[in-house]
Amino acid sequence: MPVITCIEDLRVLAQKRVPRMFYDYADSGSWTESTYRANESDFQKIKLRQRVAVNMENRSTAARMVGVDVKMPVAIAPTGLTGMQHADGEILAAQAAEAFGIPFTLSTMSICSIEDVAAHTKAPFWFQLYVMRDRDFIERLIDRAKAANCGALVLTLDLQILGQRHKDLKNGLSAPPKLTLPNLINMASKPRWCLGMLGTSRRQFGNIVGHVKGVENMGSLSEWTAKQFDPQLNWGDVEWIKKRWGGKLILKGIQDVEDAKLAADSGADALIVSNHGGRQLDGAESSIQALPRIVDAVGSRIEVHMDGGVRSGQDVLKAWALGAKGTYIGRSMLYGLGALGREGVSKALEIIHKELDLTMAFCGHTQLQGVDKSILLPGTYPG
Repeated sequence: MPVITCIEDLRVLAQKRVPRMFYDYADSGSWTESTYRANESDFQKIKLRQRVAVNMENRSTAARMVGVDVKMPVAIAPTGLTGMQHADGEILAAQAAEAFGIPFTLSTMSICSIEDVAAHTKAPFWFQLYVMRDRDFIERLIDRAKAANCGALVLTLDLQILGQRHKDLKNGLSAPPKLTLPNLINMASKPRWCLGMLGTSRRQFGNIVGHVKGVENMGSLSEWTAKQFDPQLNWGDVEWIKKRWGGKLILKGIQDVEDAKLAADSGADALIVSNHGGRQLDGAESSIQALPRIVDAVGSRIEVHMDGGVRSGQDVLKAWALGAKGTYIGRSMLYGLGALGREGVSKALEIIHKELDLTMAFCGHTQLQGVDKSILLPGTYPG
């Protein structure tokens, strides 16, 4: 077993262990992938101010996200097909997050269902909602999240239509995978993954199959989903969903100040500055570039979070310094899961936490609550 020191080590191991179509699904963006790459590279442009001869004892990275105490201002982002990176992936990731003390967010397009995750965890997890044309299904999905005692609803606003993701098209992405000759050859080289999948019955979209009339298998599911993402989604739908849900609501996919103001007006508890990990509009600016303007515009009215490109504890600290009260990790978690299962997710969280803690100390702080943009080198950060 190689020594794991950073998220990149987990990525390399995941690439070896996860079938190509599912690894590529996690590790890719749309079109030229310029926004996907900028999410990471723009974090690297921000430089930190090192301080010395400061008492570094009794440090704490504790924070709160929408009223929830967290060990660090990080939540696991909703990611589709997580259970195809590793058997029962959503359950394992939720358990790792619960043990660590941060929120886990389950995707509508998960392999393990809401009920599966609820049956294997104790702490309330969060549920991410895609709005479909089938409003009856959406109402029942919201009610299922309520019944599972989900702590927050994360409503994704930036996937009314699907961005063109070239790797997914070339790989013929599906869940379970199509048994073409190239896919069979590739899967045969991933015996650990295959054994895991043989040992679980969870290989389809658990929140959908069996819960939609006429959708009982992958064939009928493909037809249904192709027609279901709703291009007519609007702010009136947000109000309807807010009333139906009745609990904490987080709006995901905000990149523009005008949309951020509408999000604040909606009465939601938080918004997530996000470009869907660079998987929707290629050529959009990175999340960390968009963050300061949105914080300045609405940070006093609504809690501002961000995702996109967070691969280290230093990235978490930089986002916090620029006003984000929470960050989300999707790929960093998926790399850990694909590499080592639940243990890999725990390892990813430990790595990010240690990097956050040490960097905060090197910047002269012992309490995260006291950190602001003064830890950043002027001229290197946006805003």
